[in-house]
Amino acid sequence: MGQRQLFCLGRALLRRSRILVLDEATASIDNATDMILQQTIRTEFADCTVITVAHRIPTVMDCTMVLAIRDGQLVEYDEPTKLMKTEGSLFGKLVKEYWSRFQSAESH
Repeated sequence: MGQRQLFCLGRALLRRSRILVLDEATASIDNATDMILQQTIRTEFADCTVITVAHRIPTVMDCTMVLAIRDGQLVEYDEPTKLMKTEGSLFGKLVKEYWSRFQSAESH
């Protein structure tokens, strides 16, 4: 994670804003560090609205709601677990694809 990203996250922790917007905040870090930061965000901002823009599936799995966009259009908005159970769900397909690639990478 870059110094600027850490500085901004630290500033958000000190400010205690009601709304926190994270735009690819953990894109340049490894999965283990991402998990630590996501847990910190969920703990420290539990009483806030957190809007997370992410391409990394594990980053959004614990979110209350997920909004999926395709070609600039909103295609889904619901709880991650519900979207994963919905037939034809874009989010469900992305989750399956992510875990398939993750398991494939681990086996090599």
